[in-house]
Amino acid sequence: MNFDDASTPPKSNPTQGKPVLNAPHRADTAPRLSPAEIRSIIIGLVAAMLLAALDQTIVATAMPTIGLELGDAANLPWIVTAYLLASTAVTPLYGKLSDIHGRRIMLLIAITTFSVGSLLCALAPTMIALALARGLQGIGGGGLIALSQIILADILSAKERARYQVYIAGVFALSSVAGPLLGGFFAQHLHWSAIFWINLPIGLAAFILTNDKLRLLPRNERRHSVDYPGAALLVVSSTSLMLALSWGGVRYPWGSAPVLGLAGFGLLSGAAFAVRLATASEPLIPLSVLRDRVVTSATLAACFAMGTLIGLSIYVPIFLEGVIGLDPSRSGLAMVPLMVGTVVGATLSGRSMAYLRHYKRLPLALLTLSVCACGLLAFMGPELPLWFTEILFVLLSMGIGTVLPLSTIVVQNAVAPQQLGIATASMNFFRSLGGALIVAIFGTLVLGGAGGAGESAVHDMAVLIRGADAGQLGQTFRLVFLAACFGLVLALGCLSLVEERPLQETVGHGRDGRGQRD
Repeated sequence: MNFDDASTPPKSNPTQGKPVLNAPHRADTAPRLSPAEIRSIIIGLVAAMLLAALDQTIVATAMPTIGLELGDAANLPWIVTAYLLASTAVTPLYGKLSDIHGRRIMLLIAITTFSVGSLLCALAPTMIALALARGLQGIGGGGLIALSQIILADILSAKERARYQVYIAGVFALSSVAGPLLGGFFAQHLHWSAIFWINLPIGLAAFILTNDKLRLLPRNERRHSVDYPGAALLVVSSTSLMLALSWGGVRYPWGSAPVLGLAGFGLLSGAAFAVRLATASEPLIPLSVLRDRVVTSATLAACFAMGTLIGLSIYVPIFLEGVIGLDPSRSGLAMVPLMVGTVVGATLSGRSMAYLRHYKRLPLALLTLSVCACGLLAFMGPELPLWFTEILFVLLSMGIGTVLPLSTIVVQNAVAPQQLGIATASMNFFRSLGGALIVAIFGTLVLGGAGGAGESAVHDMAVLIRGADAGQLGQTFRLVFLAACFGLVLALGCLSLVEERPLQETVGHGRDGRGQRD
């Protein structure tokens, strides 16, 4: 459905003066944003996304120092797990609440919560206090990326938005490369708390840059209510499943009672959430969103593609050090092509969507190339020269990069304006949950193949690399790259099912929630 343009003179309305329930605010009645205002908002959004993206990578290299200084290495994994659990569980809530209360207030809450959590992390005197502060930080971080993507949809049409998706990919690539380097530098030369202090000026900049300009955002909300029982079931289910995936094969064996119990409880509460979706008068995630073929297939494509990329970014350094024989510094540099390829792919995909009617063709072609590159790594990886391996990393990640902007754009293009928040946040939620599953599968293959599955010593990847036979580890990574191939094939299959609906060329002209074209 289309709304009248704001410049059109008002027409007589026979229902004028009568209350209209569930009537959306018309996006076109909002002030038009100038290019300078749009740039200001985008800079603020990039700063907000950098907060969340950098925090996922900067902590890893400082963890050994944190464990030594706080004297509690046994609970060290909780500073990662607490953040991951909290950020994943609250993401759909941010989307729903932004549809009710507006994007500005929810983004400012997310930035403030994240910054307060960062302050408490920097001041934490014990590992337990640090883990709790990381959980609070995760509650804020869960909204930063999703809300930034939603706000882009509020201020830019689908075609314009495709061009700007490169900034999102660039933020993640920058954090993937700079995060570990900064974390190690701060821990070695300054103090581990600096990895959290650095968030405060970035958070302040994001708050200032977005606070005033976000008042100009179009308003697309309708009257909504939050399904709190459904939200509670979703949080419980996702938390239980994430704990099972995080602990399985690392803290406890996969067949142990804690892992099986958490997995069973997560599946049971997930089934209860599904029942709630089908019976609630206004479920947390609208059924019209879940039933849309574009939303489901694009979300699954992003889930498999992003999960594969995250899994490779975590475990490929073990391949480079334990199989190829690089030292940690050269291994870090050798990972750069994997990140650069993602940005290149996202740029190509985003730019082409603005001009090509059949915008799926380029991502399908490059993702097919990614499968081939991953297959070469699976069958010939240990025997390939490093320079050729780097080329394969670029080709592999380019295809994945094309999926990321496309999936976000087509999901937002398929739903009504008042459902942008929950649809975008739900996609991010399922992408995070699927990513955790794929990372767990990769971890099981690596740790099991190295003979250390279920042992507590596998927390230290350096121990794994030093203790494993290079030939055996090479065979293990054949399975890892084959698993990555399978994940990319699933992403390719889901992407092929995405319907190429025409991209909206104006801001705020959404669909009616049933997938019909304007």
